[in-house]
Order: sequence, then structure tokens, then C-alpha cells
Amino acid sequence: MEDYDVSGYDIVSKKIKESLGLKRSPVAIKFVLKKEDLPEKIQEIDKAVRHCEMVTRASLGETFYATSEDQSCKGGAAAIGAGEAPEKIKTGEFYYDLGRFSSIGAAKRTLDAIPKIDMDIYATIYAPLEDATFHPDIIVVVGNPAQAMKLSQALVYTLGGRVKADFSGIQSLCADAVAGPFTSKNPNITLGCSGSRKFAGIEDEEVIVGLTGENIGCVVNALDAIS
Repeated sequence: MEDYDVSGYDIVSKKIKESLGLKRSPVAIKFVLKKEDLPEKIQEIDKAVRHCEMVTRASLGETFYATSEDQSCKGGAAAIGAGEAPEKIKTGEFYYDLGRFSSIGAAKRTLDAIPKIDMDIYATIYAPLEDATFHPDIIVVVGNPAQAMKLSQALVYTLGGRVKADFSGIQSLCADAVAGPFTSKNPNITLGCSGSRKFAGIEDEEVIVGLTGENIGCVVNALDAIS
């Protein structure tokens, strides 16, 4: 079993929440490759739901892990490495049938460009950042545009540059906010998708920011300096 006995994320989360004025917690996400590496103190989620719903539940205080069988949205699960996408999602037919695209070709090109984690993930751990007893691979922040702006300012505070937003209105909390930052090691801002707004309670005025866990200390220091 991997050692998940870490501390300090309660302070990190408090600083982020206070600096940005967030109404819910940043969500810490960690990928587990093997069953034997699951921590004993973290329990499996009580029922199968969508990944975006899991992010919302964690932002409101729950800590749990989910296997691929616990992921009810198979498209979202495939984006984060927790299973294979159904054929109709791979081809774009699913979204074409929903009326989101004018042609199968447009749908397929979009689905091909969506970030995906090319790993066989056994389970994904979700927790409010302040309760994380593990080093997160990804940290998801849900907030309003002004809060996302301030977070963007913190991201460029030390080295400068630009914050890029890469999205298509599909698979936002899975592909855009988790798979994209995990594979590119760059933060990403996404406007959400119909699924996350319908099922996960992402509000009309909210946007999502996906951060990598490796440099969260620099982000917090920058937020302090900007404040």
C-alpha cells in the first residue's frame, strides 16, 4: 500500500478559498494504478455516479475513491483513464444524435481532439483539498469568472506568460479540467458542459479551472502576493 500520510493541504486550501472568496472547496484528485495502493482509510463511493458529480460531492466535503465501475458516465470515465469509451462516443455519433454537431465528421474531429489520459487507472480518489491525505495529481476549482481571473493572474505572477483555455463545451470536468492538465502539465480553464451543469450542479455563472498538483504552492504564494 502506498503511503498517503501527508499534511499541509488544509493550509493551502484555506489560503485559496480566502484569497478567491470561494463558496466551496477546491477538489483534490489522485489516480491510483493498482488496487493494493488504495489507502485503507478512504472508502469507496456509495453508488455509481458521474465523475462531474463526484467532483461536486468532494467540493462539498466528501472524501472517497471510485473505480471504473463506479463511474456512470463512460465517456467521462474514458477521458480520465477509467475505462474504454463506448463506440458511439468514440465516433461522435452520440453527440451528433444529441444535435450538438452538424455532421458526424464535426463530432468525430471534436472527440478526437478532447484530452484523454492514456493509462489504465484502477481508481480515482476525490477529496476537499483541505482534507487531502495524499499529494493530488489535479486540483479542480469551481468559481465565478472574477475568481478565475484572479487565479489566472496568480498562474502568471512568477514566470509570466499566458493562461490558455482549451474546451469545446463537452466533457468539461473530466477531459478539460482533469485529463488536459494531467497530460499537458498546464492549467486549463473551461466553461463547463451541458452534463456538468445538469447533473453536477455547476451554476450558470460558474467556470472551472483545472490545476496540476505539482506547483500549487507557487500558486498560493502568488495569490498571497497579489492580495
